[in-house]
Amino acid sequence: MRQRAGYRRRRRSANLRYRTRRSDNRAHPADWHPPSLRHRVDTITSIASRFCRYAPVTEIHIETTTFDTHSMSVGRQLYGSEYQQGALAGMGTRGYLCTRWSRTCAYCGAANVPLNIEHVRPRSHGGSARIANLVLACAPCNQAKGSRAVTTFLSHAPERSAEIVAQLKPSLRDAAAMNSIQPGLYRALHRLAVPIRPWPSKVTSDNRRAVGLDKTHTLDALAVEPLDQGRGDTIVRVPDRVLVIEATGRGSYARTTPDRFGFPRLRRERRKQHFGYVTGDLVRAEIPKGKWAGTWTGRISVRARGQHSLTTPGGRINVSYLHVRLLQRADGYAYSSRQEAGASMSRKIG
Repeated sequence: MRQRAGYRRRRRSANLRYRTRRSDNRAHPADWHPPSLRHRVDTITSIASRFCRYAPVTEIHIETTTFDTHSMSVGRQLYGSEYQQGALAGMGTRGYLCTRWSRTCAYCGAANVPLNIEHVRPRSHGGSARIANLVLACAPCNQAKGSRAVTTFLSHAPERSAEIVAQLKPSLRDAAAMNSIQPGLYRALHRLAVPIRPWPSKVTSDNRRAVGLDKTHTLDALAVEPLDQGRGDTIVRVPDRVLVIEATGRGSYARTTPDRFGFPRLRRERRKQHFGYVTGDLVRAEIPKGKWAGTWTGRISVRARGQHSLTTPGGRINVSYLHVRLLQRADGYAYSSRQEAGASMSRKIG
């Protein structure tokens, strides 16, 4: 999404294929979300709908308490007026950075020179515009660093690099996204015609402590509903392995392959299925001879000539459709399993 926004911004600034920028005041429906958040609602709703079809689901329990991102950013619980006294209280971004870095370059220490606001973790690598990810840098250092990591750029100055890295904080992107999609997710789950039971997060934490479970997403899901300890309610077992479902998408609607500036480079084949396979199918290839002889398992990218590209742990190889056997159709998700970190044999029986 950020790359596509960069393509549009450049086309406007370079006056190429110009389109007037739309107003930010345009109205949206009540349940509207940007595509980067909408896919989270659609993915959770799709998985819940499949479970309702394949299993006798009678109720869905969810947490409704939002994340306190301000307290999470500071690292402690805030109270009252402390919410109004953040790092930028009474000053702007540049004023705070000038005070923090004494009007010098954070990379080389140069003073009395023009200073730019620099992203420590580059935007191209997922860095945000949070104040913890910003420093002051002179123009030569800003240009020389580019999109490199600060530890690589300042490998010759480990003390200065450690000082800059120490101010970085974990991203709160996921917590903010869950706060944004929670109302829309609640409405979307209601359409499944299954009773929805919302509970505050305090119920989950109290149940987890009472039973003696570790803090993980899977074990939190077991402790969402209130447990009546006096009546004998408890969690008698926990999973040893959990199913991991990753959204991979169903391909692209784009009919052209863009160059690095975002302009069409070549046309793509309109057909997505070739010789019975589509891009993203999980297959097992048994190659009888040649450089890649052996049995390989992975996802393929189809080609019209029948020589498909197979992704393996060691890289991509070419394999004929004659040597491929289908394991799973590409339904937009990748499935795997992993060991549950918080599970232990001592907690199997409650």
